[in-house]
Amino acid sequence: MTAQPSTQKALNSSKDRAVGFVIGGLAACGAVTFTNPVEVVKTRLQLQGELVRTGSLSAASRPYHNSFQALKVVFQNEGLRGLQRGLGVAYIYQVCLNGSRLGLYEPVHSAAVQSFGLTSSHSLLAAGVFAGGFAGVVGALLGSPLYLIKTRRQSYSPVFKQIGYQHKMTSSWAALANIYYSEGVKGLYRGASAAMARAGVGSAVQMPSYMFGKEIMMTKFGMPDTISTHFGTSMFTGFLVCIAMNPFDVVSTRMYNQGVDSVTGKGLLYKNPVDCFVKLTHTEGIRGLYKGFFAHFLRIG
Repeated sequence: MTAQPSTQKALNSSKDRAVGFVIGGLAACGAVTFTNPVEVVKTRLQLQGELVRTGSLSAASRPYHNSFQALKVVFQNEGLRGLQRGLGVAYIYQVCLNGSRLGLYEPVHSAAVQSFGLTSSHSLLAAGVFAGGFAGVVGALLGSPLYLIKTRRQSYSPVFKQIGYQHKMTSSWAALANIYYSEGVKGLYRGASAAMARAGVGSAVQMPSYMFGKEIMMTKFGMPDTISTHFGTSMFTGFLVCIAMNPFDVVSTRMYNQGVDSVTGKGLLYKNPVDCFVKLTHTEGIRGLYKGFFAHFLRIG
């Protein structure tokens, strides 16, 4: 008689995880439809002036001045199609990343709380940071090959060919197949470690700060559980996430987008994320780590 409630509880728990994964993925797809143009701009701003000292870029080498001007320039030269580059593969990537983040956060958080008997606010916050980081790393690992293709699609411009390495490809699936046949599994996961660090840091900050921020706004300031409360919390959380995540985001973008030696299969610019970080900060300074910050904030918030 005791096994049946236990079995039912396990089934309900599995169902909740599946529902969380699906809802998280669908919500992310809805959001990415509107934020993909900002993601395109962010990617190009992060690649503009790659390994060039600040202040030494010519006007011709710097077509994008800020997020809003870049949106205008891309639309004028490439149309709506240019603004929505990589949208198809971005949908699938968001299902992997955010489905995992939102679907795994609660069960991992609950397991940590129950396993260690956490009750204080500080320990619950630590559990939230751990759960968010773990879920983000898993999602980034699952979606890494898709993020690779998405980044290369969004960086490509038929007009401004000096922004990053220009990868020409027919379809996303053909590109994945070509990378697999020429570089193997290692090629598909090029830059995955940088993406995992990026997603882990972002999720560790995002999930707990959003949940605790919303709770504070509702309990301390008496705000109702409405769209405006969620919106305000999201914008505040997005700012915190961008501060922590943008350096990892720039490194991740450059690792994914760099050209590859056809003979050795090695990156043309960077050996690994640490090498990328060192070269970037040496030539572009700390400021280089925060390229595309405002566009990043608009997308996350």
